[in-house]
Amino acid sequence: MKKPHPSRALSPQEQDALAAELDALRDSVVADLGERDARYIRRIVRISRYSAVFGRIALMFGFVPLLWPLAVLALGVSKILENMEIGHNVMHGQYDWMNDPRLNSQTYEWDNVGTSDNWRKTHNFKHHTYTNILGLDDDLGYDITRITGAQRWNPGYLLQPAYNVVFALLFQWGVALQDMKLGRYVLGRRPLTEMFAKLRPIVRKSGFQLFKDYLFFPLLAGPNLLAVLIGNLIANGMRNVWTYSIIHCGHFPAGVRIYTRAECKNESRGHWYARQMNGSANIEGSRLLYILSGHLSHQIEHHLFPDIPAHRYPEMAPKVREICERYGQHYATGPFIRQFGSVIGKFFLYAVPNLQRRPRTA
Repeated sequence: MKKPHPSRALSPQEQDALAAELDALRDSVVADLGERDARYIRRIVRISRYSAVFGRIALMFGFVPLLWPLAVLALGVSKILENMEIGHNVMHGQYDWMNDPRLNSQTYEWDNVGTSDNWRKTHNFKHHTYTNILGLDDDLGYDITRITGAQRWNPGYLLQPAYNVVFALLFQWGVALQDMKLGRYVLGRRPLTEMFAKLRPIVRKSGFQLFKDYLFFPLLAGPNLLAVLIGNLIANGMRNVWTYSIIHCGHFPAGVRIYTRAECKNESRGHWYARQMNGSANIEGSRLLYILSGHLSHQIEHHLFPDIPAHRYPEMAPKVREICERYGQHYATGPFIRQFGSVIGKFFLYAVPNLQRRPRTA
């Protein structure tokens, strides 16, 4: 028997009222954007850059006790900030109102093997438009993980608890290749010429990243080449695992709902808002966790207002939660360990053939 989702269905009139309240909340924050927000993002950019400069210079001294691990940590934190709080949020257009060419959503290129153009398509458009709609949102398991009984089972899923460890370590590569759907070319369903054309920008971008981190900077260190190479490898791994963990906590823990295409046909704005609420989950923690997560600790608020500067989400969260409660909508939130633990539990639960049929929660 499928478990009912804790949120109640909304009437068309309630959907319209919900949309009006959330639109008003968004408008009030937009009207308040200004120098405070500009100072915040510029400060984060400086911290990320200074951290990267320190990390790269300190790595040049080789395996010096205390200095080397501190350098790796600094470089890893820099990459996390650039990926999460800067790159992801800038590409959502959160700072376009500043008219700063360095923070322009359409031209920003991040420190990642995936291209920004590809991210804007797969994430900003596909994922945020079709959040948690089975068959339309490619982020549902990233085509390699079964996280709901509504997904067709195959024997490969038996290994998903193990191969997700590899996926976490190489997460930036999975994101870079996500839209390729390589299986179609392997099976001959699409021409290889098309595959090579789509791969070209990815190869160019990833080639630059590999050259920078694993050739240029290591060679610059001379005899300390190995210390720099290993340091860069660990820093990239830190960023990959952290990003993987935060994103999975935001969409796959207990209490998050999966939708069918039929449920979202001719969707109203109010229904879209409700789907964002029910298809996302928050992580409770410290301000440091919020910053390092790019404020995707507030994934619910991010999906409701993706173009609002993310550092505003903690201020908006109490109002969003109060609105959820009044409209009978579940507000999925919890500490990191609990949220990620429930994700891991799903890896094992759905690795085997259906133990529960087509649940409404995932």
